[in-house]
Amino acid sequence: MEKNILFNQRIRLRHLHTFVAVAQQGTLGRAAETLSLSQPALSKTLNELEELTGVRLFERGRLGAQLTTMGEQFLTHAVRVLDALNHAGQSFNEQPGDAPVIIRLGALTTAAMGMLPRILDRFHQLQPNTTIQVATLHNNVLLAGLRGGEFDIGIGRMADSAMMTGLTYELLFLESLKLVVRPEHPLLSDNVTLSRAMQWPVVISPEGTAPRRIAQQMLDEQGCTLPPHCIETSSTSLARQLALRYDYIWFVPSGAIKEDLSHNAVCALPIASSGPGEPVGIITRTGAELSLSAEVLMSTIRKFHS
Repeated sequence: MEKNILFNQRIRLRHLHTFVAVAQQGTLGRAAETLSLSQPALSKTLNELEELTGVRLFERGRLGAQLTTMGEQFLTHAVRVLDALNHAGQSFNEQPGDAPVIIRLGALTTAAMGMLPRILDRFHQLQPNTTIQVATLHNNVLLAGLRGGEFDIGIGRMADSAMMTGLTYELLFLESLKLVVRPEHPLLSDNVTLSRAMQWPVVISPEGTAPRRIAQQMLDEQGCTLPPHCIETSSTSLARQLALRYDYIWFVPSGAIKEDLSHNAVCALPIASSGPGEPVGIITRTGAELSLSAEVLMSTIRKFHS
């Protein structure tokens, strides 16, 4: 405990900069040149750091300076500290009079319809000089776009490990699948079952999507099949209009119709999907630097689902 207190009191940024530079450059000479220091001054700073940590961070030899096991562990923490300070410094450059900051947001179509209107309105009250470019797409396309740097932030679903490689996921909520109809739908005057609902026209997400997979599980579990008069679409707005104006049964993730349900624009049939629901969360590229505005947007998203 006392050793930790002493370390916190005596560690300086020059120690971290020196350590990271040596780790990156591989030799004391190149690191000293990078930092515009003499090699004796750099060696002195490095020795001070190793004295503070109480461990050897580098093995020095003819081949240069090689990180020890403890050095590799310390490097992770040192880089995080310097990155955080650099990020904090950049935030001061984002002044109200500056040109608009642009955030590229990718979201599931259902998330965009159900979540984003209130979130974006609140965000622009906090960050009026920020432009948000919103793209709505399928989850696999969203994840590929995040990995490729096309988006800064994504709102999507967890996928298998291969698709999540290089991405960081933060759970927001579990989303169930609902079957909804307009309040005047004739089915509501009957004893509602899934088999009876499937006697009406259906609007449903395309194959290969999470909502379609969950819907198929529901149908299989209850020995039902989709009716021949079925519309498959990834357009949430089209599906919504079909359900609101006509007698379509709409298989839809709960988040997309939260507002409609609260205002009695649609009615949910008393048919529950199996399982706890699909995880929906914030997804970012691991290690990517985000602007202060992007961090504020992420915080706003969290607050609406806390």
